[in-house]
Amino acid sequence: MTNVLVLGGTRFFGKNLVELLLKENIQVTLLTRGQTEDEFGDRVQRLVVDREDAVALEKAIGDQQYDVVYDNICFTPQQAREAVAIFQHKAKRYILTSSLSVYEFGQAVLHEPDVDTHHYTIDEDPEAKLSYGEGKRQAEAVFFQQADFPVAAVRFPIVLGPNDYTKRLHFHVERVLNNEVIGISNIEAQMNFIHEQEAAEFLFWLGISSDLTGPVNARSDEEVSLREFIKWVEQGTGQQAIVQSETDEKAQSPFGVPDSWIMDTSKAKQAGFTFYVLSKWMPELIKYIASATK
Repeated sequence: MTNVLVLGGTRFFGKNLVELLLKENIQVTLLTRGQTEDEFGDRVQRLVVDREDAVALEKAIGDQQYDVVYDNICFTPQQAREAVAIFQHKAKRYILTSSLSVYEFGQAVLHEPDVDTHHYTIDEDPEAKLSYGEGKRQAEAVFFQQADFPVAAVRFPIVLGPNDYTKRLHFHVERVLNNEVIGISNIEAQMNFIHEQEAAEFLFWLGISSDLTGPVNARSDEEVSLREFIKWVEQGTGQQAIVQSETDEKAQSPFGVPDSWIMDTSKAKQAGFTFYVLSKWMPELIKYIASATK
């Protein structure tokens, strides 16, 4: 039986991933701090430990070996270094959840080689204060350059869904329903997104059904301008949005990027994955959130 470890599997798309694994009768172990309850019961095994505590993490893993390790909660090079050391000879395949944030903004469509973390300079300071995007770049670099096991890093854009605990899409719906201003500095910027279930399906496919390694872009087909996105919110709520280019910080959109930010997914598609279509799911998700909010 395939034996899988999931770091970050108790909520959002990590939870969806675990459900997909269990449906295929895969043996799943959750590594969790025990602060978030899950609904898996005795269908999964659990290692209750904080991955920030490297000594406790190594002790919890022990001599156990895993066919696939999914790491949804690695944000720094130090966390990556610790994982590389702990899972040496214990992981046959490692799937790191990375981010679109490794790329800079701009009109150009972004391809995996545009940020070459196989040759990226690693910051060796364990106390270094890094931005989210730099932390992900550094984490990728550590895994690709130092791990003795195959690693793939999934570069996701903003993940959305009914279980998004950050409520980034909810922000827009609620402010429109409440006739509140939304701040968007560049209404023409093009964005891409991925649905939480789609993200889980991609992780499952990449870890269980694919042998791709290195960075892999993953996002729904189609991109949308923020202007068109606001129209979807207006249609879903039945109310007109109030959008301004300059607002106070509280009103600023979580999607308010200074320029376009879109990825190419040819690598994943050529390997056989079929993505959702953005215009098929996002308007429906907006309607769902609006209905639940009213």
